[in-house]
Amino acid sequence: MSDTATIPLSVHQRWRAFWVCVAVAALTILDLTKVNVALPSIEQAFGAGSTELQLIVSGYVLTFGLALVPAGRIGDQRSRRALFIVGLVLFAATSVVCALAPDTSVLLAARLVQGVAAGIQMPQVIGLAQEMFQGEERGRAFGLFGATIGISTAFGPTLGGLLIALGGAQDGWRWIFWMNVPLTLIVLAGVIWLLPKTRDSRPTRLQLDPVGLALFAVVVVALMAPFLLTTGSSDDNPQRWWMLAVFAVFAAVFVWWERRYAASGRHPLVPLGLFAVSSYRNGTLIQAVYFMALPAMFLLTTLFLQLGVGLAPVFAGMVSIGFAVASAFSSYLGGRLVTRVGRPLVVWGLAIVLVSAAALALIAYLVPPGIVEFAMAAVLTVGGFGGGMVIAPNQTLTLADVPVKQGGLAGSVGQLVQRIGTAVGTAVALSLFYSTVFRETAGGGDADIVVYHDAYAIGMISVALFLALALLVGVIDLSARRRAGRLAGRDAARR
Repeated sequence: MSDTATIPLSVHQRWRAFWVCVAVAALTILDLTKVNVALPSIEQAFGAGSTELQLIVSGYVLTFGLALVPAGRIGDQRSRRALFIVGLVLFAATSVVCALAPDTSVLLAARLVQGVAAGIQMPQVIGLAQEMFQGEERGRAFGLFGATIGISTAFGPTLGGLLIALGGAQDGWRWIFWMNVPLTLIVLAGVIWLLPKTRDSRPTRLQLDPVGLALFAVVVVALMAPFLLTTGSSDDNPQRWWMLAVFAVFAAVFVWWERRYAASGRHPLVPLGLFAVSSYRNGTLIQAVYFMALPAMFLLTTLFLQLGVGLAPVFAGMVSIGFAVASAFSSYLGGRLVTRVGRPLVVWGLAIVLVSAAALALIAYLVPPGIVEFAMAAVLTVGGFGGGMVIAPNQTLTLADVPVKQGGLAGSVGQLVQRIGTAVGTAVALSLFYSTVFRETAGGGDADIVVYHDAYAIGMISVALFLALALLVGVIDLSARRRAGRLAGRDAARR
């Protein structure tokens, strides 16, 4: 890997650096969710179609995912601090372009570059935490990181709705991007003045595996593209699904190339040996499937409350505040407990979120408007407590057996599967939601609340199935660990 030596840091230096990293993570994740509520305003401003609107949100996810692994690799070999600065400057510049965009083409192009900026920064957050903390202190750090992810994911729609209410339906969406500029400058100042140097860098040749990088880009685009282009409308082109065949072919070529590249004594883009570590493999799979469910659940709930119940965007977004607060508390608690409790903590958290998702679908049918939003807020608060026991503890368990020098790369792969999961899960849920509305209104006419009840319930089926799959993986991993523990105990007793 890199010829770098870790510099010892004091407790104060470690936590000061970590809070700077937390601010970076909050900034990038917040931009994943707060733009969702702005889509009706952008449609009104530019007359954008459903595919354009989907790409404005999901294109950010796509380029975010593409940048993660190479940025994590560069961060492992060179200066994470320098990458933070590059990513933040680019993020601020593209936010200005988004805010001033005269049409959807400029807005979409700026969002794509903004996703690259976010993807440059996020692996450095995980990598620094992996470098600076060990043992229970690492669990606490990842607990706080998980709380940040939960709050940013759940609070984004509320913040976006509030800015639209302040700025007006026509131009309020621009305020969402303008807000990024001062926030990014504040975080940039923290990176420059508060982030310490964590490694002694020596001149080394940067090893990026360019062929692997090109193959990896094709694999990610081919996997995500058909889902990003799925909007649930009648003009969806069915030929987009052929991209999955392209994905399968290039994924096989990528695996072959990476093994060949590693066998030659060089450093591949993605060390496939990471996935031989069961804790990393299973934890990464849980991340992927869980993030197929969570953002989709928030988006479906917001759509149902806006379109079916008639709530303003700001009030529809506020329903998820309880989830944010509860998940922040349980993430912090889970980070402190995970080294003692282990995988059962994640399994119980997944079970709570699954029950909450089923309860939301029932409430949509059984509780009348005027009360339904409060009932959903209460259920999401309970779900948030479970969600906090998933993200942070699972992050800690996933990286527990990964070498520190591969922390940035391992963390960036984990973030990549989260972004892919978000794109796939959101596209599936939106397709089910809008196709149900289209079908029950026979392609025209106004949809009443019963139609949106049905659309919400059908969309939530996909959420529940993804959560059930994540729970199954967690149970399998827990069972395997317990069997291994019993066998190790028997071997010790014989000796």
